[in-house]
Amino acid sequence: MARLMFVTGSLRYGGAEGHSITLVNRLAERGHECHAVYVKSGAEQLERIRLRDGERVRCLEAVRYFDVAALRRFARHIARVEPAAIVAANPYALMYAALALRLSRHRAALAVTFHSSRLLGLKERLQMLAYRLLFWSADYAVFVCENQRRYWARRAVFARRNEVIYNGVDTEEFKDGLAAGEVARLRAALGLRESDYVIGISAVLRPEKNHVQLVEAIARLRARGIPAKALIIGDGPMRAAVEARARARGVGREVVFCGFQRDVRPFVAACDVMVLCSFTEAFSLAALEAMALGKPVVHAQVGGAAEMIVSGRNGYLFPAGDTGALTGKLALLAERAVSRSMGANARKLVQAQFSVEAMVDRYEQTLMELCRTPSRREAAGAG
Repeated sequence: MARLMFVTGSLRYGGAEGHSITLVNRLAERGHECHAVYVKSGAEQLERIRLRDGERVRCLEAVRYFDVAALRRFARHIARVEPAAIVAANPYALMYAALALRLSRHRAALAVTFHSSRLLGLKERLQMLAYRLLFWSADYAVFVCENQRRYWARRAVFARRNEVIYNGVDTEEFKDGLAAGEVARLRAALGLRESDYVIGISAVLRPEKNHVQLVEAIARLRARGIPAKALIIGDGPMRAAVEARARARGVGREVVFCGFQRDVRPFVAACDVMVLCSFTEAFSLAALEAMALGKPVVHAQVGGAAEMIVSGRNGYLFPAGDTGALTGKLALLAERAVSRSMGANARKLVQAQFSVEAMVDRYEQTLMELCRTPSRREAAGAG
């Protein structure tokens, strides 16, 4: 058994944060001593962390991007806990982990899990120049799909050792457990009829998620006589713009917003298919969850989409930004017999290749190897 520390930028709702929480909980269940640290306040997911007596969740209470006082608090915490390995989620957490580890003078393996596959702006590109140095200093980097690993390798973002470990889903938690009557009642409460072709999207309403493309596809499908409606699960800064686009295209009533949901499962179950229109994804957990719930996914061909979706078997891929192609793929799934057959294939694939148990097994094996192998810092100290 090992003493492990997991670091995130915050505990707000997000894929990287949820991924770290899953690892903390599952590895603690397996007997490892797990500690969790988050840099900035924002603890919406704090209650999800399940640790044993003596294990701690610590907020560094950073009040700015680079907070020296928070860094010192982190260094003292590392010195007290003395973890065998520290696992940072994404570059920002890696920055704090790498610097605090050096400041603490404690020797531990340093790993980073990376959940991004594209730099969206100049600020991010400049930050990555500095973050790249931190990756080089890390003992291990985990990428969430092969496409992402190759993308960053071309940009010289890698650690001493690098590996792909796919995201995983709890296939018992994410299974279609709603009776037909429950689904019908939820659809009715949302203003959706049994005859409606309901296309769902579960994502924070941010520009890169491209919800407006789904609005356009709904308008085009309805113009073709297909009774399509969108169910938008989530909230965010783009909501007003998406609502305005729906009104402008004459489908304001056909685009239904249910807001942020702590438990997305009933809402995904109420959909016939799910879609991701994103300009950037790494390896979408929302897509895997939908597939585990027996829903085919129509996914923009970005990130690792082609590593989870066999187009025409368990969903469809389309070129990012190509609304005509998206509309065409969604039209193919309007027949319920087709969507249900593909949805069954989707669940089988997740069970076979992308279960949370398989993911945690890989992380446990990797971290145990790291704990047994002297890190570069230890080697340097021995010299």
